[in-house]
Amino acid sequence: MSDNELGLFLRSRREAITPAEAGLPAGARRRTPGLRRSEVSMLAGVSVEYLIRLEQGRDRRPSPQVLAALAGVLQLSPAERVHLHRLVKSADAGFTCRGAAGPARIVRPTVRMLLDQLEPAAAVLLNQLGDVLAYTAGYARLTAPLGLLDGDPPNLARYLFTDSRSRVAYPDWSHVADEQVAALKQGPFRADPHVTALADELTVIAGDEFTARVASVPGLPRTNGTIRMQHPAAGALRLSYETLDLSADDDQRLIAYLPADDATAAALRTLREPLRLVAG
Repeated sequence: MSDNELGLFLRSRREAITPAEAGLPAGARRRTPGLRRSEVSMLAGVSVEYLIRLEQGRDRRPSPQVLAALAGVLQLSPAERVHLHRLVKSADAGFTCRGAAGPARIVRPTVRMLLDQLEPAAAVLLNQLGDVLAYTAGYARLTAPLGLLDGDPPNLARYLFTDSRSRVAYPDWSHVADEQVAALKQGPFRADPHVTALADELTVIAGDEFTARVASVPGLPRTNGTIRMQHPAAGALRLSYETLDLSADDDQRLIAYLPADDATAAALRTLREPLRLVAG
């Protein structure tokens, strides 16, 4: 399992930028995608040898000036720049100690009120571990029949990698698993002992399905997109999702799911009335 998250992130971003995007002539066809190290070195004003050390994990504490130069060349978004900074800070002992306090599980009253306002949409509040902290009734209607809420506490990562029902629930399971690993790796990852404990558990239970993703998927999941789900009562669903990251003190994220097409909207409406009858 990789412990060189900074190097993995820098390399993946370098391979994602084309010469044209970096303002360089395309030149001859390339055997590998993205920018060469020599090109990043030239544009960022750092030596090739130093860039190699960063990507190989032999230097994990570049200066803020070097980080800013690399972020500019790699055209990192604001969220990616924050993630890059957190990866460097995770090498500090103080950041490791922060994780010893445990993952944030307290839900602020205003966040609960926000969830109430999102009804009848499906919305869930997760912490860094993927623990399900709070959710709307719409989320319960969507996920309880899939077994996602069976855990104590329910945990999205554990469900995806240890519960066979998840592969039926998510037709695009591999993509969803990639995104969950990216979310788990966001920030301190193995500098946090609680995340490490969960990662070790999933390594033992899920094996290569988990460890191969940890070694290849950089942190920073997508904040929005569309997923498919297969519901036992509502059938095939297409859901658009939007992620709201709460403050660094909370280290939590709220994800809202909305129907991506009319058929899904109609299918979700059929789930509401039976739940009201049972609850009443």
